[in-house]
Amino acid sequence: MSVSSMVNRATGILRDEGVGGLTARALRKAHRKWGDNAEELNLLADDVADSARVVPAPAGRVVPEGEPLRIGWVVSAPGPASGGHTTMFRFVEALERAGHTCVLYVYDGHGGPAAASEQLIRTWWPRVRAEIRDLADGLGGMDAYIATAWNTAHVLASRGAGVPGRRFYLAQDFEPYFYPRGSAYQLAEDTYRFGFESITVGHMVADELRHRFGVESTVAEFGCDTSRYGVTAQTGRDDVVFYAKPGIARRGYELGVLALERFHRDHPDVTIHTFGIPAKRLPFPAEVHAHLTPDALNDLYNRCGAGLALSFTNVSLIASELLAAGVVPVVNDWPGTRADLDNPHVAWARPTPQGVADALADALRIQRAAGPRALRASVDALSWEPAKQAVVRAVERACARGDAPAEPETATARMERS
Repeated sequence: MSVSSMVNRATGILRDEGVGGLTARALRKAHRKWGDNAEELNLLADDVADSARVVPAPAGRVVPEGEPLRIGWVVSAPGPASGGHTTMFRFVEALERAGHTCVLYVYDGHGGPAAASEQLIRTWWPRVRAEIRDLADGLGGMDAYIATAWNTAHVLASRGAGVPGRRFYLAQDFEPYFYPRGSAYQLAEDTYRFGFESITVGHMVADELRHRFGVESTVAEFGCDTSRYGVTAQTGRDDVVFYAKPGIARRGYELGVLALERFHRDHPDVTIHTFGIPAKRLPFPAEVHAHLTPDALNDLYNRCGAGLALSFTNVSLIASELLAAGVVPVVNDWPGTRADLDNPHVAWARPTPQGVADALADALRIQRAAGPRALRASVDALSWEPAKQAVVRAVERACARGDAPAEPETATARMERS
């Protein structure tokens, strides 16, 4: 491969998957070359904490409710249009709107700089006013710190013993489920024993933390950005769209491809679209899209009657977006997704290739019978405002209490509880 081709390829990966994606690909290539098939942790060795040895951070100053706070968010390097970062930044914006100052401490578990992440954040989330710092330069000067993923929880636990400030953990998913039972699974699971104050997105995660670890959480209910996604076309909506995330097991990419292959065999006249990470070598014809802006994505939705939004952990945000745009979402059926998606127009699918293919056909029939306006009306009252206010209240009230944070659970206590 020529140098120019290599540069063009790297530029494309950086555009589609961000700094973290480019670095992760380089590491995977090195693993293959040198025969090192180590599990990818996205966490530097010195940043791995141990719940049995975590020293609680000093609580910091007491700030009466209504007075401005300084809040540090420990965030991983984002990719373009990252759904997890989009949700997190909604809460950053809400705290800023409430008069608080937010600082983003960017952590790249591959050792990369924060500068590239800053450009990406300013491009994809322009309403975020927060200062962006490289976490490698250190923490300090905040009233509260919020971990936003399992690796950043380790970073906060391992680096912050001498740094005052309340510790929170925004858990958007039960992240051990991202991995097979192994190193990453165990390290992700240990974060729920660090003693941070838990804020979960949705009830599925809150239920897991309560039942497995005895951790009570503030629940930020799922919402939908109904100002961005809406019905612009009533007819000509016979296509199908698939949120494709190859390489991310919880998104069920392989199952989706198998199902769409069967669906295409039975419905060859239906146009299939994919978006997300560009899908390659599909066994059926498709219009392949990469990351789309919300406006472009809404235009695509309005060409479709059914959308495939698989998720084997917390429910995908795509499902409600599809409904807002007048599309019937096809979702794999299990209690975790039903805990946070209660809508009569969802096509629940048995998670097999034929089960998902059948649900797609059912979804097109449901969409034609109900019509886009009825689907949209079913989520008209769904908004992110209750979730935003729940997060703001949780942070303000904890910082106003001034009591000592919870002690991390010891290994002995864990054994006694189990």
